[in-house]
Amino acid sequence: MGQVVVTVNGRAFPLNCSDGEEPRIRRLAQYVDGKVGEFVKTHGQIGEARLILLAALVIADELSDTNDLVQSERGRSRNIAIAEDSGAVVTGIRGIAQRIESIAARLESA
Repeated sequence: MGQVVVTVNGRAFPLNCSDGEEPRIRRLAQYVDGKVGEFVKTHGQIGEARLILLAALVIADELSDTNDLVQSERGRSRNIAIAEDSGAVVTGIRGIAQRIESIAARLESA
């Protein structure tokens, strides 16, 4: 099991994590620390719990916006795929119609 010490708002927090996850945990903690730092600049040291809560809410909001965007893009991709499939179906039907007309023309001339 991996261990890493991260610093948020000047305070060190030792954490356990899966082996190899240490760099990711450090990077995420730096992001949280950056958000906390923004609130410290704006509101001062209003208490560690409040600062971390504010950072968590802002990060959750960013995540929610990102999830909404991903869902929207997935829907767009599905619509594009359906449109492409529809185009292929139309092309196929036109080809079948042309063959039927060709057969009908041969039958009429016979």
